[in-house]
Amino acid sequence: MTRVTILGGCGSVGYQAVKAVVSTKDFDEIIIGDINYEKAEMCVEELNDPRLAAIKVDLTDSTMIKETIKDSDVVLNCSGPFYKLGPIIMKAVIDSKIDYVDVCDDLDATQKLLEMHDRAKKAGISALIGMGSSPGVANLLAKFCANHMLDEVESIDILHAHGGEPSEGAAVVAHRFHSMTTPIPMYLDGEYTTVDYFGESGLSLCEDVDFHQIGTYTCYPYPHPETITLPRYIKCKRVTNLGCVIPPEYYKLTQDVVRVGIIGEEPIEVGGQQVIPRDFGIAFVIKERERILKETNFGEQRGCLKITIKGIEDGEPRQYNFQMSSIGQSMGEGTGIPAGLGAILMNRGKITELGVLPPEACVAPLDFLGLMQEHLKLDAMTSKGSPLIIESIDKDGNIELLKL
Repeated sequence: MTRVTILGGCGSVGYQAVKAVVSTKDFDEIIIGDINYEKAEMCVEELNDPRLAAIKVDLTDSTMIKETIKDSDVVLNCSGPFYKLGPIIMKAVIDSKIDYVDVCDDLDATQKLLEMHDRAKKAGISALIGMGSSPGVANLLAKFCANHMLDEVESIDILHAHGGEPSEGAAVVAHRFHSMTTPIPMYLDGEYTTVDYFGESGLSLCEDVDFHQIGTYTCYPYPHPETITLPRYIKCKRVTNLGCVIPPEYYKLTQDVVRVGIIGEEPIEVGGQQVIPRDFGIAFVIKERERILKETNFGEQRGCLKITIKGIEDGEPRQYNFQMSSIGQSMGEGTGIPAGLGAILMNRGKITELGVLPPEACVAPLDFLGLMQEHLKLDAMTSKGSPLIIESIDKDGNIELLKL
């Protein structure tokens, strides 16, 4: 009997991971662990699979976590915020000696989880972190290109744009505030460094990016873990992560709120009441979002992940663009499906490296791409036939569309 426990399994990301796991016969028992037991039960009823069960768990309580995950072969963690819950859950998993997968895209949390590498290795477990879209699929496509397409890698630029989701909560907006106000790690000229989002160092990296099916948008420095993990496993001179939220009018509003400083956490008196500027800033951005989406006639939610890799092939410069775009699909699918596939690969014994590791350190790209092709039915690489587009660009700028 094989069991997977999916923590946060009824959230937007976790539910997509559950569906990906349910679509295979790899596990005999699939446990949804969530603080919202009623919603977890609803997910079980909706999917109507006898292998499913719901368990209520408080993920701030390590004892309850250990009780929930006992007898599991794999734990898949889709719960956040990772800066708060990630280390607690990782410690409980290590103590329980159970293999682990998560979707952590929080830079600070990633660094804390990587510090537990030796402890996890000593416990004899494999802990795959950041197995979502970016990080996750982005890392593996970069590794695939480095291993099978280029003789030398010079640069890896990870680019993403998304917007129009049905709703955005306070935590999402707060995360963007944080991302714009802290030093952002990048790997430039063969060295680790940081850039300032609003400063000259950050603005110099901004780039207008043409995204397949989505449009052209200006992307800004983004604090994702790829910039600190990829250079450890792929020899290159540059790794960047740039992104934006669309429509641009909405993203500019967020930038303006941060730029003018409505992000302080010290209360100020307004009309006889104590108001926290940050709380007001978040509420204002959320309130204005619906108006902006209507005024711009934004339409369906959409997004695209683009990985541009430059290097040398057969003695000549070569560039590869990998793009995965979606229209009418949620961010949860782009993150949750790869996570579910990661748990499946872990259960199949395809991940054998011990310790806490990012995808490029322990997942064979061909194993993942093969499973993804099976799950998503990637067939002909045409602009309408597949979510994954691969372009090869030679030294003269000639573009060739490739198959997986």
